[in-house]
Amino acid sequence: MIGAGVFSVFAPAAAAAGSWLLAGLLIAAVVAFCNATASAQLAAVHPQSGGSYLYGRERLGPWWGYLAGWSFVIGKIASCAAMALVFASYAAPAGWERPVAAAAVVALAAVNYVGITRTARLTRVIVVVALLCLVVALAAASGSGLPALGDLGSGAAPGPLGVLQSAGLLFFAFAGYARIATMGEEVRDPARTIPRAIVLALSLAVAIYAAVAVVLFGALGPDVLAASTTPVLDAAEAGGWGWAGPVVRLGAAVAALGALLGLIAGIGRTSLAMARNDDLPRWLSAVHPRFQTPHRAEVVVALVVVALVLTVDLRGAIGFSSFGVLLYYVVANASAFTQPAGQRRYPRALQVLGGLGCVVLVATLPTSAVLAGLAVLAVGVAYRLVATYALRSKAARRSTKA
Repeated sequence: MIGAGVFSVFAPAAAAAGSWLLAGLLIAAVVAFCNATASAQLAAVHPQSGGSYLYGRERLGPWWGYLAGWSFVIGKIASCAAMALVFASYAAPAGWERPVAAAAVVALAAVNYVGITRTARLTRVIVVVALLCLVVALAAASGSGLPALGDLGSGAAPGPLGVLQSAGLLFFAFAGYARIATMGEEVRDPARTIPRAIVLALSLAVAIYAAVAVVLFGALGPDVLAASTTPVLDAAEAGGWGWAGPVVRLGAAVAALGALLGLIAGIGRTSLAMARNDDLPRWLSAVHPRFQTPHRAEVVVALVVVALVLTVDLRGAIGFSSFGVLLYYVVANASAFTQPAGQRRYPRALQVLGGLGCVVLVATLPTSAVLAGLAVLAVGVAYRLVATYALRSKAARRSTKA
């Protein structure tokens, strides 16, 4: 979860919410917590690959599962493009950002190709480096002074729409816990491990994001923060620590790589689950005989992401990603709501709040992101209708011959 989002998403969120940025962060955190409890509760009962795609199929029906899976895949592919672009913006020479981003995607897809154990080991290293660099950045930025409590929310109110739009954008930085639930077949004791990992990861991320938001607000102010393309770097340099700039660049680049690594793994596993049920082409369900990974799905995901990093911009990718992921969690909350008392770990009220919160945040995202998301969602629905018709026709022909 501690990836490119923490280094990039506070700027567009501040543009929407102004000095009410923390209100948007609080709303995003509440919705994320509700979604996390739904995912944790479902993962304990359904510890297989697929996440909410599987949960939707099992508890609500095939179409609900498909909508969750398709929303996850399209949203997270956009996230992959965003992570790769953030990495390149910090690590690549001017003019080489897109080729470097594409090369990063290929390299990390290769790591995922050879197994989840290697992915986990590399992720540990990446997270430690990213957090250390983020601590340096916050310490440097604190030299500019922290905001008084009265300054937070003291500016001109942006209105409910602005605060909610900032929450929807900030949700981009919270969405990592979904990928934990997609790997149920590749961890030990998933019924115990996955629920604990989801809640713990979210709790730590909320604390870190709140600290980052307060420091950025104090160092830059809402107007400068909203206009920044590299807010954490700008805040560190404002504190007067000249040597902190390269450290922040390293942390942002490494964090983006870590998030990208996990994203590619999660999308591959959801694609595997969907292909097993003919919701994606069946040949994507192949598992490598040696590495036990969905190698074909990994390759296809990498190719699509490479195409995106060569064509899209960062802020558009963030909005589109939030659209897909929020819809994914609508299905997760609806699925968890149907669980009987013996399978419940949390009250149903959290699933109601989470589902409604996701719908509201989707509706308040930038118009371009919503329209693009609806268009791609419609493509997915059309594909499944055609694929379902083809399968039924094939089954009917076999029955006639018999």
